[in-house]
Amino acid sequence: MKCYIKDYPRPQFVRNNWENLNGQWEFRFDDANVGEKEKWYEDFAGTHKIQVPFTYETKLSGIQDESRHDYIWYGKKIQVDGGRLEKENYIIHFEGSDFLTTLWVNGQMAGSHKGGYARFSFDITNLLREGENQLVVKVEDSFDMQQPRGKQRWLKDSYQCWYVQTTGIWKSVWTEYVPKISLKNIKMTPVIPDGHLELEYQVDAPESMWDGSLSLEAVVTFEGEFINKVCTAIVSEHTCAKIDVTKKNSSYAWVVKTWSPKEPNLYDISFRLIKNLDVMDEIGSYFAMREIRIDGNNILLNGSPVYQRLILDQGYWKDSHLTPPNEEALIEDIDKIHALGYNGLRKHQKTEDERFLYWCDVKGMLVWSEMAAAYDFSDEAVCEFTREWMEIVNQNYNHPCIITWTPFNESWGISQVKTKRAQQHFTEAVYHLTKSVDPYRPVIVNDGWEHTVSDIITLHDYEEAGEVLKNRYGNLKEEILSSKVYHCCFKSAMADGYGYKGQPVIISEFGGIAFGRDAGWGYGDKVNTKDDFLERFDKITTAIKEIPYVCGYCYTQVTDVQQEMNGLMDIDRNYKVDPENVREINERQVGYWRQI
Repeated sequence: MKCYIKDYPRPQFVRNNWENLNGQWEFRFDDANVGEKEKWYEDFAGTHKIQVPFTYETKLSGIQDESRHDYIWYGKKIQVDGGRLEKENYIIHFEGSDFLTTLWVNGQMAGSHKGGYARFSFDITNLLREGENQLVVKVEDSFDMQQPRGKQRWLKDSYQCWYVQTTGIWKSVWTEYVPKISLKNIKMTPVIPDGHLELEYQVDAPESMWDGSLSLEAVVTFEGEFINKVCTAIVSEHTCAKIDVTKKNSSYAWVVKTWSPKEPNLYDISFRLIKNLDVMDEIGSYFAMREIRIDGNNILLNGSPVYQRLILDQGYWKDSHLTPPNEEALIEDIDKIHALGYNGLRKHQKTEDERFLYWCDVKGMLVWSEMAAAYDFSDEAVCEFTREWMEIVNQNYNHPCIITWTPFNESWGISQVKTKRAQQHFTEAVYHLTKSVDPYRPVIVNDGWEHTVSDIITLHDYEEAGEVLKNRYGNLKEEILSSKVYHCCFKSAMADGYGYKGQPVIISEFGGIAFGRDAGWGYGDKVNTKDDFLERFDKITTAIKEIPYVCGYCYTQVTDVQQEMNGLMDIDRNYKVDPENVREINERQVGYWRQI
């Protein structure tokens, strides 16, 4: 895409004037939590050096201490051009920092943010001076099971599928100069039947400019060819527009280039905020014309049924844990998943680096976007989960690769959702809040079992025998979907008081095959040879594809993760079996569904 800049952390809202603050920072543990009392933020002295954005638990951080430290501090000096601050604001962005992050600039507090997975930003213009400036960051984390933590352990030692905790800054930190009159946000919604793109603008400008003197120009191109341009008067902070993106050619009528795994067509779009004839702000972006919707028990992509061949992706690396070691590592994962014959992935218990979503957009990888779970149910957990989830939905709305929102998984954090009305109300509220922001994508409320309201019914089943799997779902459809039979032997498909209403059905976790040679655990009995692996993999995958009403599956998983050894690749991204064999099984035409 024209707006692409390598390592730029926010690839759908690009300004050229930015600085990456990743790299060496001063660092200090504060186990007694005395830093604020002793005013470390005024003249910070680190005891360690750390490589941001890698957390102190990781090898790439330069520290590699996996023990628990609930209070940590960072410090870094930056250079600022004070002459620019009269016309521009200076914004600092944290792509992800877990959990409570507080920033001081030159000894003065700039702000704080709760939550580990969403981007947050501070305007620090008024705290800066010409030349050198001091940034000091304190991050507080804990083993509190009320806070969204995903796969991070809350006990001293890792166990089963919960891993070493992630504390502090774990995604990029960067700054940019932003014009005083600027574009704050753009929401882009493709409407394929009408051939246009709906645009919602949030503009930062004084009310005195809402008199028609301020306008926003959007220009669309496709592969360098001009498509259309629209100019909209800004008459309030929130302004809507739309732009026709159909293009007539010589061979057939008006067309729209749609996005799909086989043809991930993307349009470039640029925005200019103009006052009279002066350009106030410029943004580079892109979008896709892509529609995902439910029609009875079908999931339609651009109006046609799509069979989803997904793989569970936890996004961990050996030396950097949740943080990708570099952008190339993100691209490698997508390419290797494609090589295995999958057309999509379920990003599990993590909001991935936005550069990953960019490359999924570019390469045509379907993505289920999932929230990191809390593990206690309380008023505090409800409030924190809901606030952070809605930040994530808003932040990643424009990415066409995301086709499903998945706020809950396996009743984690809502352990009594089958019977407790309070927890059921919570899931309904999150469903409807998500749909209020994004009415277009399906929402899966509780992936795996005990569904309340949900656009897709998803079932988890780690049965090892393909024949058993096929008979269970082929012969007991009504019993499973009415919860008369517990599909995975210990959980029901629906929560009490809720019934199946004809939604699409996907087996969204299965497999988890591990080799006997590997220390650690997988699901069920381990296999000893590659042939044994492929035989079981073939039987269970083919069994699911032969179930007529099941419209997709998600295999567990991409790679080994710490003590969990059931990946198709090891943690170093080496294939355990020939990817061509796996690809053939995944793409083989079986049963009713056309494999696209």
